[in-house]
Amino acid sequence: MRRLCELLDEVFVRTKENAEKKLTLTYEEMEAEREERPELRRAHDEKLESKNRGNFIELIKLLAEFNPEIAAVVLENAPQCAKYTSPDIQKEILSIFALKIRKHIREEIGDQKFSIIVDETCDISKREQMAIVLRFVDIDGVLQERFFDLVHVRNTKALTLKAEICYVLSTYGFDVQNLRGQGYDGASNMRGELNGLQALVLKECPYAYYVHCYAHRLQLALVAAAKDVVPVTQFFQKLLFIVNTVDSSAKRHDELHDAQVVELARLLAVDELETGQGANQIRSLKRPGDTRWGSHLGSISSLMDMFNPVSTVLQNLAADSTAGTNRADGDTSFNYMISFEFVFILCLMREILEITEQLGQALQKKSQDIVNAIRLVQTTKILLEKMRSDDGWETFICKVMEFCVDHDIDIPNMDETYILRGGRARRQPNHFTTDHFFRVEVFRATLDTQLAELNLKFNEKVIGLLSICVTLVPKNGFASFQSSEICKMVEKYYPADFNQQEIIGLEYQLNHFVVEASRSDDLKRIATLAELCKCLVNTGRHRVFNLVDRLLRLLVTLPVSTATAERAFSTLKIIKTRLRNRMEDDFLANSMLVNIEAEILGDYNYEDIIHDFIDVKKRKVHF
Repeated sequence: MRRLCELLDEVFVRTKENAEKKLTLTYEEMEAEREERPELRRAHDEKLESKNRGNFIELIKLLAEFNPEIAAVVLENAPQCAKYTSPDIQKEILSIFALKIRKHIREEIGDQKFSIIVDETCDISKREQMAIVLRFVDIDGVLQERFFDLVHVRNTKALTLKAEICYVLSTYGFDVQNLRGQGYDGASNMRGELNGLQALVLKECPYAYYVHCYAHRLQLALVAAAKDVVPVTQFFQKLLFIVNTVDSSAKRHDELHDAQVVELARLLAVDELETGQGANQIRSLKRPGDTRWGSHLGSISSLMDMFNPVSTVLQNLAADSTAGTNRADGDTSFNYMISFEFVFILCLMREILEITEQLGQALQKKSQDIVNAIRLVQTTKILLEKMRSDDGWETFICKVMEFCVDHDIDIPNMDETYILRGGRARRQPNHFTTDHFFRVEVFRATLDTQLAELNLKFNEKVIGLLSICVTLVPKNGFASFQSSEICKMVEKYYPADFNQQEIIGLEYQLNHFVVEASRSDDLKRIATLAELCKCLVNTGRHRVFNLVDRLLRLLVTLPVSTATAERAFSTLKIIKTRLRNRMEDDFLANSMLVNIEAEILGDYNYEDIIHDFIDVKKRKVHF
């Protein structure tokens, strides 16, 4: 023990001496140490005689070979110390570019109203990153969505997110009271009406109305809501297990294709399929991934359409003595598939997701048609309520029974008492029939979650504001236009932007605007509010209809449909990769900003950057 303590003391002393020595090293000594130990450099040997000095330096060398003027001022020929190959210098220059872009965006917004769009994701190094996007109408009447910053958050509590957002906005002089909209995804820490981020922001600015970020796939939110029903959650777990079992090896993938060929030949022989160009293609199972752009409908539909071929592959796997432990997976998957409960929920989720698919597709478009979106919301709710009715249940259960008969699935006696499986059977409070379980506990419970989720995302405020949008689009012919109703909505939702006298003036301007838009050829063809707002500015009508222009800007600012945050995260995956997974937060945020908003840099020349770089701090000059 004494000898161990002596060794530890010796290690401590040597470590301390080495640290003190490094603190006293001169610049020349540190450079000499780097030359002796190439691993201390940026993962590359950047010495002059090296064959690979790194991508950045090699690219400069390539440019120098083709341009003598560049060759005369870069690398070893650079004047004094102006090589700019140091990572610290490069980060300083990048931060100057990023600062200019943020100042440009700040000047674009000015004192106008704007909305924020916030989303979170984990980067490759599992660090939680929050993207902040600003949505506004510029001075030319053009709707803009600008990626502004990427912030690393150590936890995702609503208070932490709000503090980070307020810090970013206050740093660049934004007035929180100018917020007129906030768009997030469906996470509880974002959308919570009591303690969520939207509720905390509303306390600071009561007119920053929350709009669900519809660019997120609506089906993901609906599937997540349906998983509140326990049998549905178990269904998706089984579905993923089945797909992984069948499609996890090339051998079983080929077997699935062969089984499809046999099945198609059988169906064609009994005239259940029609032949034609492009019809009856060989397909693959689709994995039910929870991605922003993915859909569970594709996975469910592929399994239903290939039910018999998948069953054949699983039976062969379970009977294959050479498959080893995979035989158990095949047997388990096959037992899942032939259970009535699995088939029932399979058919149920396909029916629900087919009803909501068109709405989800419409809301995902970059250029959103508000009119059709509002109509699709109403029709989607009506179809789900119709399916939930007694007639809808009878129609649906007949489809399930027909599917079971076609695929030899055992149908239980619906009048028998349903017994919960496993330990839950002892805690079953009431004895109910199998018909009651599938009708009430699964069918209606799942549909109720879908309707509740749609009502949450399309709440009264959002529907009211979007209804104004519908009536103001000239291409619709102003069929449902009522200026008095619009003024009531404005008085209710935007009292801070219109006083009582302006609301009276707004009604007169709206009536004149409708007549003008109905007679003008350049206005009556406009199909979106964003185009209308831009047209008013281009033609100078925004000065005549100044109150109408103000209302349009507020409505357009609402983040009804946007994919900017998702595109930012796509850029994140390109910039921060497995080989570049230790990037600092500021370096990552600045890199993304310069990449995404590169068009803004065209307004600045290199002389501006050089002057700002010189003014950052005093630098040593070597002659």
